[in-house]
Amino acid sequence: MAGKTINRIGGILEKTSPKDLLNIDVQGSQLLYSIFGFLPATDCTDNVILLSNLGYVLSQKGYNVCLLDLKVFHPNLYLYLDIPHNPKGKGLMTILKDDKADLREELNKTKYDNLYLLSASPQDLIEEYFDFSIENVAYVIETLKKKFDIVLIDIPNNPPLEFCLGAIKHCHVGFFTATERIDALSGVTRMLDFVESLGISASKFINIIFTNLQYVKFDFNSLEKLKLRILAGLPMIKGLISDALDGKLYIRDNPIVNNTYKKELGKIADAILLHG
Repeated sequence: MAGKTINRIGGILEKTSPKDLLNIDVQGSQLLYSIFGFLPATDCTDNVILLSNLGYVLSQKGYNVCLLDLKVFHPNLYLYLDIPHNPKGKGLMTILKDDKADLREELNKTKYDNLYLLSASPQDLIEEYFDFSIENVAYVIETLKKKFDIVLIDIPNNPPLEFCLGAIKHCHVGFFTATERIDALSGVTRMLDFVESLGISASKFINIIFTNLQYVKFDFNSLEKLKLRILAGLPMIKGLISDALDGKLYIRDNPIVNNTYKKELGKIADAILLHG
């Protein structure tokens, strides 16, 4: 059964190029879209590991990349990039409150060339984020758009939260991330229904990235009923976790990178760069 699952995923991915999967227009090799949101549909997707490794891959292609951690109640991307967290009130909070703030002073420069992070501080009070609107989130995204070639947003799956809805509304292309869990499809459906009920178009979120694949029996066929498409399937690898705990990036620092993981991560990067 595991073999059938693998073949099924491969068959879906081979049907179309990354350009077709994203369903957006291209002019030559120019990036028309630069804001990409990643929204978990299930637990255990490890978006932070995906985004930190993906951000590194894109940055090494010569693009200036910013990771935007909108999980304001629990920011953690800084941990996976092995950099200190922001002091209380610095970083994302400053940009939200002051439209004259210098973005350069609020960004975290990682130890990797061309890769930056904008994040809340884990020392910020949760209630401080209740007063911000979707327009505030839009301002942050627009500010980053002007400064970076590519912005990857770690979106919290918290529908009533403006940081979730604002990112969904203002990203150019969105990806659901999911694992082989029984609630994956219902999670996607409920999120899409809620967003559309508010008048926000969620049609850009038609692609799913499966992470931590264990190749168990899973009904991938039901995705077609929802007109959703699998962009990539990343296998579960012990080294991803162990490297993260050591402050390392798996795709860069592990001496033996899993070929499937590297290939599937490359598909996501190619789709973003529209080179498919």
